[in-house]
Amino acid sequence: MAKKSPKPLPELSWLEPRLRISRIISLVSLAALAVLLVAWNMFFTNQHNTPGLGALAIISFALVPLIIVALGMLLGSTKTHIWACILINIYFVHGVLASFSTSNAWLGYAETFLSVLLFCSALMYTSWRFKYDRKLAGEV
Repeated sequence: MAKKSPKPLPELSWLEPRLRISRIISLVSLAALAVLLVAWNMFFTNQHNTPGLGALAIISFALVPLIIVALGMLLGSTKTHIWACILINIYFVHGVLASFSTSNAWLGYAETFLSVLLFCSALMYTSWRFKYDRKLAGEV
């Protein structure tokens, strides 16, 4: 069987704007998801089920994974973007389940949209970053 020749890597001038845009989109969608979770739990949940500091506990529990990922994403770590792709699936499932609710289904739709946007942008950043690093290393 004939050996396939490797596909050539794109030029750095092609990769650089895509890296910058995908990183910005992933950071903005992460921040928007955090704001959505805070607003959802502060203003749109039934406060009778969470007396006292219950809403703050739920918010902190929901935000801890996002904060951990945010630190690495702000630094531009490729591995953190990979972990964000894995972690964001939790928020995607929560958004899909919440969208079946009769009240405030739009919050579930918003969470689903933001989690898909974050997943796609972090995935593209990771892919383009690996190609960028390979190109910088001298690979053709």
